[in-house]
Amino acid sequence: MNDFQASLQANYEEMVAWRRYLHQNPELSFHEYRTAEFVASHLQSWDIEVRKNVGGNGIVGLLRGSSEGPTVALRADMDALPIQDEKNCTYSSLTKGVMHACGHDAHTSTLLGIAKVASQHRAQLKGNLVFLFQHAEEITPGGADSMIQDGALEGVDAVFGVHLWTPFPIGHFYSKAGPLMAAPDEFTIHIQGKGGHGGLPHQTIDSIYVASQLVVNLQSIVSRQIDPIEPCVVSVGSFHGGSSFNVIAETSVLNGTVRTFNAELRQDVKQRLERIVHTTCEMNQASYKINYKLGYPTVVNDGKEAERFFKVGTELFGAEAVHESPLIMAGEDFSYYLNHRPGCFMFVGAGNVEAGIIHPHHHPKFDIDEKSMLNAANLLLGMALDYMA
Repeated sequence: MNDFQASLQANYEEMVAWRRYLHQNPELSFHEYRTAEFVASHLQSWDIEVRKNVGGNGIVGLLRGSSEGPTVALRADMDALPIQDEKNCTYSSLTKGVMHACGHDAHTSTLLGIAKVASQHRAQLKGNLVFLFQHAEEITPGGADSMIQDGALEGVDAVFGVHLWTPFPIGHFYSKAGPLMAAPDEFTIHIQGKGGHGGLPHQTIDSIYVASQLVVNLQSIVSRQIDPIEPCVVSVGSFHGGSSFNVIAETSVLNGTVRTFNAELRQDVKQRLERIVHTTCEMNQASYKINYKLGYPTVVNDGKEAERFFKVGTELFGAEAVHESPLIMAGEDFSYYLNHRPGCFMFVGAGNVEAGIIHPHHHPKFDIDEKSMLNAANLLLGMALDYMA
């Protein structure tokens, strides 16, 4: 065990304490004021240069090494979700309707642990470390792009990030070269019909009927219109229409998401969706409006830095613990950093069936095996030190 690993191990309990404090005090996207101050005050206490309010609520810390070398950025996200915490534990959320249901509290605490340890060993750093504490990963337009526009990557040579991931078991690590996570787009479809009496449907244009046809017809995009070897998802997540059992609804609203990895396919699916909405509504004499929002780009890892993941991961944890990741249909605005600098995004297993840590991300009972934080810290810092070397 080298000096950095030993120090991370020694600071593990403090990382857990930070994580539990943040878990009890979550803040929603674009409202991470106390969280950002918590981060900034700790960084400053370790004599790390701090910029506040970067691109919004972002915090950027700069730790200068003792000798010349590359500058490596490490990123953590800070925001929580509008979900009621249903866990029965000592650190459940104290804020009604808000919880860290995706592990961002642990990401922040992990990066704080790395920053503290690196500051204690700055004499051994051959280059500089930049710590990106990012706001608003959960909601588009996200915080990454605005932080980049505000200079967060200025002078940075490479960037690395991790996601603690409960679908993967504790002690295992996943990434891959090229596309890793999907581009997550959003759509809202407003259907305008003609309301009326439930017993006189012939005098109406039933928006619920039209919307129901749309739910079915949109599934033909993936099942019958797209090359089956191309990863693609079209999902309708919510359907709102009507207010009474005997009234035919004049309006209905569908909300959904499209997930793709291919930029051309991304635009093609958008056009197909719009065409299906148009023809379905025209056939039923309904009118419509579509709000189609392009979300984050696809997360695309640099090939050389993905190779570094397999090298460093194997050295730290053994070859049996390091895996090529499947494609992940979730989205991440870490993609913006990778559009500007070479780097790698990695998944660190955080699930533990024996300990009952089985709930997926964005679930009211979501939790992590906290030992995954130490694994993530070793991996992230290991990637940075290897790049500097």
